[in-house]
Amino acid sequence: MSKQPTLAVVGATGAVGTVMCELLSARRNVWGEIKLVASARSAGKMIMVRGEKLTVQALAPDVFDGVDVAMFDVPDDVAAEWAPIATERGAVAVDNSGAFRMEPDVPLVVPEVNADQISNRPRGIIANPNCTTLSMIAVVGALHREYWLRELVVASYQAASGAGQSGVDTLLDQVAKVAGDRALGSRAGNVRHAIGDDLGPFPAPLALNVVPWAGSLRDGGWSSEELKVRNESRKILGLPDLKVSATCVRVPVVTGHSLAVHAVFRGEVDAEGAREVLRHAPGVIVVDDPAAGEFPMPADAVGTDPTWVGRIRRSLDDPRALDFFVTGDNLRKGAALNTAQIAELVAADLRR
Repeated sequence: MSKQPTLAVVGATGAVGTVMCELLSARRNVWGEIKLVASARSAGKMIMVRGEKLTVQALAPDVFDGVDVAMFDVPDDVAAEWAPIATERGAVAVDNSGAFRMEPDVPLVVPEVNADQISNRPRGIIANPNCTTLSMIAVVGALHREYWLRELVVASYQAASGAGQSGVDTLLDQVAKVAGDRALGSRAGNVRHAIGDDLGPFPAPLALNVVPWAGSLRDGGWSSEELKVRNESRKILGLPDLKVSATCVRVPVVTGHSLAVHAVFRGEVDAEGAREVLRHAPGVIVVDDPAAGEFPMPADAVGTDPTWVGRIRRSLDDPRALDFFVTGDNLRKGAALNTAQIAELVAADLRR
C-alpha cells in the first residue's frame, strides 16, 4: 500500500466515538482520508478531526467503499450486522462491542499484551476487550510474562460512564438532588427516598452509595461483566484454564474504572521486583508511595492514557501472590485508545 490508509469511525458521535475523534487529532497521524459514520439521526453533524470539520455520514454499505480500516463503537447487534459488511467491502473491522470478543476465529487484542495476534484475522475482524478487563490487563500481562500467572481474584470499582452517557447524567442528577443534605446516609433508606425513582441504568441509587452489580444476570448469580473479566482475560493471555473470580461493583465516579487484584503466580514473587517489572511495562505507570499519600486513583487517571498501578504488596499468606490496585480511564484505554492502537497496528500491517 503506497498511500496512507483510509479510516472509518463508526459510531463517531457516541461517548467513546467522540474520544476516538479526539485521539485521532492528538496521536501520530497514520491515516489518509477519515470518514465519520453514525446512525441516520446523527448524519450531517460536523465534528473537528485533525483541525478539519468532517461531516458525519449515515451508516450504509457504500460508506465502506475504499476504507482500509473501520473502527466500530456501536451496540452489539449493530456491530454484528455491519462489521461483516465492512469486511466484505475490503476493510479490516476493529470492533469495540461485545459481538465478536469470544469468537474463536476473531483475535481479542491488547497491543501491550498480545500484539502478535493482529495479523491472525481470518474474518477480517479484530475485537477490543471490555473496558473493565482493559483497566487491568496491561499490568496483569506484564506480571504474567515475568512470573507466569495461575489465578486472579478481582473486585472492580466501575465508573458511571461505563454505562454510557445516561449513566453519567444519572449520577450527576442524583448528586445534585442529594447535595447539601447532611442527614443522608445516617438512616436506612433515606438516600433511596431522596433520589426517588430516577435510577437510570442502575438497579439502585449510585450517589452516596456503591452498587455491587454491573451487567446483566447470568447463571449461578454471576453478572455478564464478571464473566467478561474471566473469559476475556483467559483469551488475551492465552491461558484457557486460568482461574478467575470477579466481583463487579458500580461506584459514584464519573470516569475511571479501578480494580483491586489478587494475583497468584507459579513461583515466589516480591513487591519490589514487581514494581521494577511494571516500571518498564508499556502503557503502565507506577504510583505507589503510601507514606506520601500517592496512590492510583481515578480522579488523577481520568483523561490520561496509561493504566495506573499501586498498593503493590506480597500476600501475607502466600509468597506466590501479589495484591495491587489499578485504575484507568475507561473511555480512553478502556475503549477508544485501545481500539485506535489496534487500528494503527493494522495500518502498519497493511503497508508491509
